[in-house]
Amino acid sequence: MYKKNSNVYLSKVGFQTMRTCSTIPERNSSCENEEKDEDMFISDIKNPFEPAQRVCILCKYKIPLDYKNPKLLSQFISPYTGFIYEKHITGLCEEQQKRLCRAITLSRRLGYMPKLLKAAKYLKDPKLFDPFSPSRPNPF
Repeated sequence: MYKKNSNVYLSKVGFQTMRTCSTIPERNSSCENEEKDEDMFISDIKNPFEPAQRVCILCKYKIPLDYKNPKLLSQFISPYTGFIYEKHITGLCEEQQKRLCRAITLSRRLGYMPKLLKAAKYLKDPKLFDPFSPSRPNPF
């Protein structure tokens, strides 16, 4: 390699191969005319391989859970067994799942919802999620 000046090196055929700034304080003025490299890493770009952050449907639309709303609460109950769906199936966050369980048990105790099965009048309601295709893998 042939040395042209202190901060630019030329290869044998005359192409620039490396551009560096001098570490000596009196030679730092030579870095001012450096071109910006278009292939440099940009640190503020979002990672394209990072999975999208999940937001539960109740938090996203700010839906309040109330024990007097059996139509909403019955969406989270299995029509076959009457059990409450787990959070990996419903896609709810931990806090909303706990509120849901408390609201359903209170609603069942006070007689708004049946205890063993889903009420027949709510069987044809639109689905908030697919119970046969969980949004997350089973944690157990």
